[in-house]
Amino acid sequence: MLMLEKKNLTLDFKLNKKLNIAYINTCTETEGPYKRLAIWFQGCNILCKACCNPELQALRIRHIITVEELFNIILDSKDKYDIEGVTFLGGEPTLQEGLISLAFLLKVNNIGTILFTGKKIEMLDNDLINNLDLVIDGKFEVSKIDAKRNLIGSENQNIYFLTNRYEKDEKWFFEKREKKIEINIMKENSIFISGDVI
Repeated sequence: MLMLEKKNLTLDFKLNKKLNIAYINTCTETEGPYKRLAIWFQGCNILCKACCNPELQALRIRHIITVEELFNIILDSKDKYDIEGVTFLGGEPTLQEGLISLAFLLKVNNIGTILFTGKKIEMLDNDLINNLDLVIDGKFEVSKIDAKRNLIGSENQNIYFLTNRYEKDEKWFFEKREKKIEINIMKENSIFISGDVI
């Protein structure tokens, strides 16, 4: 166990904490501003109706890796593709025991973070919030489809700029632009579509 001091907080930091990964896209331009690595976690206890990723709701094991292993994948992506940040999606990312440790590692290495969560921001762990740059919160509600903001599913969802890292990019979420999708062919010969699929 490694104890790290940050802003008068001591974070219980373990590189061997586990994460249950469904998919990783090592370089995307559809899951937030700039080139990013996107991680879709397996498992969700919120179960929004008409979820765009229903296959990620089941609480089952997909690909278990440690925080250290995932952080090394992110560093490789930064070297190879010059990614600016990482986007956490799901499933429900906050169910992952290693998420706080991973977010902390990214913050101290100046890698931006965006979290999509079905929870309200008030329900999130303070150690997690203190290590994120931007949070999009709230359940997806199919009766409130959001046609004005990019990447946001429904009008009840909120964008929180927790640091000034993405404040200059606020227009990215609101500017009118063509919808973007990416089609990814996975190793197991399945197809995963990401981006503005609603």
